[in-house]
Amino acid sequence: QVQLVESGGGLVQAGGSLTVSCAASGRTFSTYNMGWFRQAPGKEREFVSAITWSGSSTYYSDSVKGRFTIPRDNAKNTVYLQMNSLKPEDTAVYYCAAGRLPFYDADYFRPGSYTYWGQGTQVTVSS
Repeated sequence: QVQLVESGGGLVQAGGSLTVSCAASGRTFSTYNMGWFRQAPGKEREFVSAITWSGSSTYYSDSVKGRFTIPRDNAKNTVYLQMNSLKPEDTAVYYCAAGRLPFYDADYFRPGSYTYWGQGTQVTVSS
């Protein structure tokens, strides 16, 4: 069992930066692939970014590529989402997720690949 707790959300102006964190419980964090998803009001949950258990590979949606990064610190059981050049369309609830099944590349992008989810943190970007 893994529990995930997101933090760091808030209100930021367009063009600004924000880092959200996801802290995981347990001693097996380093064996989990981690993902970030977001959901805006009236929209489906969408993939944002993911990182392999080892940190050797990262994945990004086209909408955030070049603006967001997803570092992880296995010693701290934490994965981050560093967001730069924020846009009003980035406004959403951001969720982190953990999955440990063997992942093919396409699996990182699918919510169903992940077993555990956090409660989400709100990010609001004002224009």
